[in-house]
Amino acid sequence: MIVGTAGHIDHGKTALIKALTGTDADRLAEEKARGITIDLGFAYADLGGGTITGFVDVPGHERLVHTMLAGAGGIDFALLAVAADDGIMPQTREHLAILDLIGIPRGIVALTKADLAGPERRAEVTAEIRAALAGTGLADAPIVPVSALTGEGIETLRAALSAAEAEIAARDPTGLLRFAVDRSFTLAGAGTVVTGMMLSGRVTLDDTVTVSPSGLTARVRGIHAQNRKAAEGLAGQRCALNLAGERVTKDAIRRGDIVLAPALHAPTDRIDASLSVLATEAGAIGTWFPARLHSHAVEAGARIVPLDGPVAPGGEGLVQLVLDRPIAASVGDRFILRDTSASRTIGGGRFLDLRPPARKRSKPERLALLSAARSTDPAEALARLLAVAPVDLAAFLRDRGLAERALPAILAAAGAETLGSLALSPMALHGLQTGLAEQLAQFHSENPDLAGLGRERLRLALLPRLPKDAFLIFLKAESAAGRVVLDGAFLRLPGHAVRLSPDDEALWRRIQPQLLDEGRFRPPRVRDFAQAFGADEREVRRVLKLTQKLGRTDQVAHDHFFAREVVREMAQIVLDVAAEAQDGWFTAPAFRDRVHNGRKVAIEILDFFDRLGLTLRRGDLRRINIHRSDLFDR
Repeated sequence: MIVGTAGHIDHGKTALIKALTGTDADRLAEEKARGITIDLGFAYADLGGGTITGFVDVPGHERLVHTMLAGAGGIDFALLAVAADDGIMPQTREHLAILDLIGIPRGIVALTKADLAGPERRAEVTAEIRAALAGTGLADAPIVPVSALTGEGIETLRAALSAAEAEIAARDPTGLLRFAVDRSFTLAGAGTVVTGMMLSGRVTLDDTVTVSPSGLTARVRGIHAQNRKAAEGLAGQRCALNLAGERVTKDAIRRGDIVLAPALHAPTDRIDASLSVLATEAGAIGTWFPARLHSHAVEAGARIVPLDGPVAPGGEGLVQLVLDRPIAASVGDRFILRDTSASRTIGGGRFLDLRPPARKRSKPERLALLSAARSTDPAEALARLLAVAPVDLAAFLRDRGLAERALPAILAAAGAETLGSLALSPMALHGLQTGLAEQLAQFHSENPDLAGLGRERLRLALLPRLPKDAFLIFLKAESAAGRVVLDGAFLRLPGHAVRLSPDDEALWRRIQPQLLDEGRFRPPRVRDFAQAFGADEREVRRVLKLTQKLGRTDQVAHDHFFAREVVREMAQIVLDVAAEAQDGWFTAPAFRDRVHNGRKVAIEILDFFDRLGLTLRRGDLRRINIHRSDLFDR
C-alpha cells in the first residue's frame, strides 16, 4: 500500500511519518534549513502486517502544490494531517479537493499536534474536520488525535493503517508496464536511476522499456521495490529503476515521463476527458480556457474546450484538453487542472479518449462515444463503444495499457464480432450484411447488363463505413458464406448473371481459346478476330464488351481484350516485378521481359493498371499503389 500525506504547511506531516516509520522524509538541505517539505519525500515501514508500506510526504505550501500533485497520482490511501492548534487551513481544503478529484476513497485524518490542544479544542477542530470532509470520498474517514512529540495516538494510527492495508486489494499486475517517473538522478557506480510509481503491469531485470514521450529506449539493470532490492516490480509498488542504454542520462529523463512497455508508446497532445469543476470557481469554464494540467507526475500547459457547453462551477462536463506538448497517458488516468498562476485548483477528472479529432469534436456521435468510454471496466467499455461505432482493437488495448492476451476474454464478455483488428457489435455486422445484399440487389435491378458493383463504391455506400482492410475481410467472409460473389474489383449476388445470346455465345466460344493459350499475354485484337472469322468487326467488339460486363474479359486498350484470369495473372506479375525492383520502382521493359511481350502491348497493359490505380507512374518508372495492391485479390 502507498500512503500519501496531505495537509497545510507546518501541520506536522513529515514529523508524523518519522514517528510512524523512523525515517526523516525531508532529504534536502534546504528542507531541513527551512523546516518545510519542498520536494517529494519517501519513507517505508512494516506497520505490523508483514508487508512494506510506502509513504509519500508531499509539500503543503501553496506554491508547491504542483509538487504535491506529482506524488498524489499513485497513492492508495490518504493520510490527511490537520494541526489541532490551527484547524482546517486553505491548503487543507485544496489538498482535500485534490484527493477527491483523483478518486482516493479511503483515508484517515491525523489530528496532529494534539499535545497543544485540550479536550474542548480537539472537539472543536474535530467538528470542523467533519464539516470539511462532508460530501467527499473521505466523509467517513476516522479522526485519530496524534502527537509526534509525546507519542500519543501513534500506535493507534499505525494499527489503523495496517488494518487498512489488509483490506486494500493488490493492483492487478497483468496489464502492460506503466511507471510514472517523479525523480531522475545519477547514482555513483550504478548510473541513471529513476524513482516513481508502478501504475500497471510488472517490470523485471533486463526488460527493454521505452521512456515516453521522448521515445528513448532503455534496459532495466536494477530494481528496488518498496525500498528493497528486487527481481521485479509490480503494479502498486513504489520502485527505483536503474536504467542503461544509449543516451540514457538523468537529464534525458524527467519528472512526468512514463517508463512503459514499448507497445504502449504513443504520446498525445490532445485528449478528450470528463471534467468536474470545483464549486469555488468564480465562473464557468468556457472555450480555450487556459490551465495547467497535472496527471501523475506530469505537468503541461493546456487549453480547455468544452464539448457540450461551458462547465459551471460545481458542475461536470465533457471537454477536450489541447496540450502545449505531447505527454504519455492512458484512458482512465486521473488529472487535475490548476490556473496558470498556480494559485488555485480549478477541477479535475478522467481521460476518456487519447486520439480525439480536432474538428467536429462536438458531434452527437463523438459525445456518445465519450459517454460510452466512461466505464472503467474494459469489457463494459468496449460493449458500450460498439453500440455507437466499430472499435480499433489495437488502439483500444494500447490506450488502456492492456496486454493482447486479455483480448479474447474482453471480446467474449462484450459480445463483440471481429473483422481483423476491428471490433463491431453483432447488430452492426448484421446491418452490414443486410446493406450489402440490398445495395447489390438495387444495383442489379438498375443495371441488369452489368456484371457487378465496384468494391470501393460499395464500401463507401455501407454503414458503418469500414477501413479497406476490414472491408476486404468482411467481403471474403460473405463470399465464403455464399452470400456474394467476388470477381476482382467487382461484386455481385450469387443469382445474378448477364447471359449472351446463343449466337453471341457461339462467337465467344471461338474467341476464348485464343485468350487463354500460350499467346494469352499478346492476344489478337478485335480486327484480327473479325478477319480470322469473317465476322463484322462491330459485332466482335460488341460481344467482347458484353463479356467484359460478364467478368470474363477486361478491355485493356481500345481494341485489345484480355481474359479476366489472365489480367489477374498479369497483376501478380506486376507485383512480383515491383517486389524485385530496387526501392519498388520498375520499368516497362522489366515487365515486358516477364510476359514475353512487345513493348507497345506491355505499355498498354501497364497503362491499364495505372488507370485502375494498381500502379503509380512517374516518368518511365512505376511502383505499386499500396492502397490498391489488393485490387485483384480473391
